[in-house]
Amino acid sequence: MSVISVENISKQYTLGVAQKQRSLRETLTEGVRGLFQKRETVPESSFWALKDVSFEVAEGDRVGIVGRNGAGKSTLLKLLSRISEPTTGRISLRGRVASLLEVGTGFHPELTGRENIYLNGAVLGMSKAEIARKFDEIVDFSEVERFLDTPVKRYSSGMYVRLAFAVAAHLEPEILVVDEVLAVGDAQFQKKCLGKMEDVSSSGRTVLFVSHQMSSVTTLCNKGIWLVNGQVAMTGDVEEVTSQYMLHGSDRTGEVIFDQPTKSNGFVFKRLTLLNGAGEVTSIQDVRRPIRLQIEYASESTQRNLEISFKVNSAMGEAIFTADRSVSCGKLVEKGSHIAEIEIPALFLVPGTYSIDIAAHVPFVQILAHHQSILSFEIEETGSPRAMYHGQAYGKVLVDFPWREQITSSRII
Repeated sequence: MSVISVENISKQYTLGVAQKQRSLRETLTEGVRGLFQKRETVPESSFWALKDVSFEVAEGDRVGIVGRNGAGKSTLLKLLSRISEPTTGRISLRGRVASLLEVGTGFHPELTGRENIYLNGAVLGMSKAEIARKFDEIVDFSEVERFLDTPVKRYSSGMYVRLAFAVAAHLEPEILVVDEVLAVGDAQFQKKCLGKMEDVSSSGRTVLFVSHQMSSVTTLCNKGIWLVNGQVAMTGDVEEVTSQYMLHGSDRTGEVIFDQPTKSNGFVFKRLTLLNGAGEVTSIQDVRRPIRLQIEYASESTQRNLEISFKVNSAMGEAIFTADRSVSCGKLVEKGSHIAEIEIPALFLVPGTYSIDIAAHVPFVQILAHHQSILSFEIEETGSPRAMYHGQAYGKVLVDFPWREQITSSRII
């Protein structure tokens, strides 16, 4: 049974034109002139944050909504939370919705933490007795007991989020909507929140979750929605959706050439290439063969303390490893063009899809160039020691560490 039904919703925003600052005399003069002259209309521009979005969410589903910045994720959650209305289309919701979209959403800054708990519960349609029954759980989860009778305007952003999430998750909404706001909390609290959202969904309630952390999305969610420029690019199994999302925009030919590179402080990346064991440029690699990665770059002057690195990410966006040129060659980069090469050993990365980031930076000082998910590649299973397990999860890398064994006794106990 569908708890959320979204039918062809669109959301249009009007962009106002910046007004020139005028003196009081100019304002009054223009006002009088307007009595006798036809007022000139200033054209307005607009854009569609969402366009013809449709999907359904079943009871108990945990849905991860992914997309680049500006894709329309936060706008969609605001519409689902009824903070704003769609320009066109229809949204049907079954049950109460508790939202955590921005730090302080739904809180009155002048009220204390205690008063805001009761205020939020009342907004959700709960009686005072119902809220009181959950009150101790909320306070215990939020870890802000010492500041419960302090106005929330004096809370730090982390305290705000802890209390807001505790209220949203414990007051038994049928639909829980959580945006990237959890990133404000510390790692331990984020883990605690993910656990609570799992508990919420296991009790038959529905969770909508927006995050740029694909590992959190795939851990928590069973379904995914991918937005691109305000439209639905894909819906379905969360791992399939996140995999396609992570690869979107990356080159899959095995080589990226920066035709018109942008120079930053005299440094530029020119080319990134993947070669197989036969020296061929390709994005399809054999698990039993080494992978050669070449980075071509140029520097207009000798650069000191410069690190050039690449990072390999899984299809879920998790960093597998990072390799720095400075480890082998030092941090001095001479003036001129360079080609740096590194070899990833055979039987190292498990079969699957990966993407590569490249970067050049002076640690803690300056980033000269940074390209995320600029190139992707596939490692095919052609007979690794784990081939018999048919892709079951056995880690991120293949290892063949030496074993040492000795017989300690011939007796069988």
